[in-house]
Amino acid sequence: MDFHVSEVIALLAVAAVVVAAFGELIWARRNDIDTYSPKETLASLGTAAINRAGSALSLGWKFLVFEFFEELTPLSIPTNAATAVIGFLLADMVYYWWHRLSHEIPALWTLHFVHHSSPEYNLLVAPRLSAPANFVSPALFIPLILIGFTPKLITVSLAVGLFYQFFIHTEAVGRLGPLEGWINTPSAHRVHHGTNRQYIDKNYGGALSVWDRIFGTYEPEVEKVRYGVTTGHWGYNPIRLQFGPLWMLLTGGGWTREKKNAENMGTSPS
Repeated sequence: MDFHVSEVIALLAVAAVVVAAFGELIWARRNDIDTYSPKETLASLGTAAINRAGSALSLGWKFLVFEFFEELTPLSIPTNAATAVIGFLLADMVYYWWHRLSHEIPALWTLHFVHHSSPEYNLLVAPRLSAPANFVSPALFIPLILIGFTPKLITVSLAVGLFYQFFIHTEAVGRLGPLEGWINTPSAHRVHHGTNRQYIDKNYGGALSVWDRIFGTYEPEVEKVRYGVTTGHWGYNPIRLQFGPLWMLLTGGGWTREKKNAENMGTSPS
């Protein structure tokens, strides 16, 4: 893709994100819905800024890893419309497993924790992502490179999936009828962010929810979702939210994966 075309696409994507966030804020104010408290909004912007600050380095690392393994494989899949669709679907399926393992493996949960740390649910929660996770996640996508997909195709597929996922972090859109359970929707992803008993460890899909159907983790939205983490609110400091759990794990500070038992499942974050 031409550099200038890529630049224009990036600017349009940023514009779409900004317009959507302001639109959601206006919707919330008009409907008297308290989903953008000042402290949580600043925490989301702060964690997103930390993630963004390391994005150039992490993107370079991703390409370095992918290109290294591309050199090791004799396989090569030409990029065309058909293989681009197949590559996107496979990347989305691998993303499902990366996302699921980020909930099931304690060390990975310390990285993913920041994304679930807000008791609010709005578009600005979407970029509330872990900076260190960007250096770990490429490992799961190496098999796609080894079977012949190009680093560029896999990287673009993941970028498209993440861009789509930004727009599902909202309460402004209700259930989408027959689309539910097939593509990831705001309703399905609200469930994923829920601390309600029946919502925990559900709906890991990226762009598609069909993987949740296939692997048995799909749950429709029924009762009102309570957002956050089951171990309580961690405050508003973006540095602590980004690195606190990982630091505790590395230093033996008592970090464990959230206890999801009968006593704390379904309780609202404090």
